[in-house]
Amino acid sequence: MKKYEKFFFMLGLILCASEIGKQLLLTFSVNAGVYDWWHFPFQLCSLPMYLLTALPFLKSNTAKDTILTFLMTFSLLGGIAVFFDTSGMRYPLLLLTVHSYVWHILLIAIGICSALLCLHLPAKDSRGPRLPWLRFFYTVLLYGFFCLTATAINLVVTPFRNINMFYINPAYPMEQVFFENIAHRIGNAAGIAAYILATILGSALLFAFWRTLGKRMARH
Repeated sequence: MKKYEKFFFMLGLILCASEIGKQLLLTFSVNAGVYDWWHFPFQLCSLPMYLLTALPFLKSNTAKDTILTFLMTFSLLGGIAVFFDTSGMRYPLLLLTVHSYVWHILLIAIGICSALLCLHLPAKDSRGPRLPWLRFFYTVLLYGFFCLTATAINLVVTPFRNINMFYINPAYPMEQVFFENIAHRIGNAAGIAAYILATILGSALLFAFWRTLGKRMARH
């Protein structure tokens, strides 16, 4: 196991342990022993704890590259975007609120570390760009898979409990800032589609930034 994989794996375990603590506090201290599926840990900002713990066990370098690219684009975007509307980070318990803020700050740090790591790892083909767009394409496919998984969870659980994984459950009106206006004007499905597309576009812009940085580093 490479050193960076060990570091990320340990970080993933720490995230998992803190998430378990959060779920226990939400269930027994906030909700009187009743599990609230609204807080089920499968949001865009929850994915790093799964990806980091899985990273060392992947055999394919392409799969590892895809995870690192996901962390430095989609996860980084999620960590940054949440600070434009912090209402979802506030909980009845101060400890949970602190956990939420620390979690998202860590997402930003992990995203930056992943990008810098990708820029310094040996390129497979020194003649080509260090971050080819094909890597981002694979990452978009991974994001699409997660969206489908979130949708499946939403459809299965919604008849019994309140749940809105990835904030794309059609049973609930879109509540994300800006996209709720789109949903109100031309329909909830349009708001959800715009949200997904904007997430991909924002991540693409981050990837373009890291790619440009990599080119400048290569020239020097």
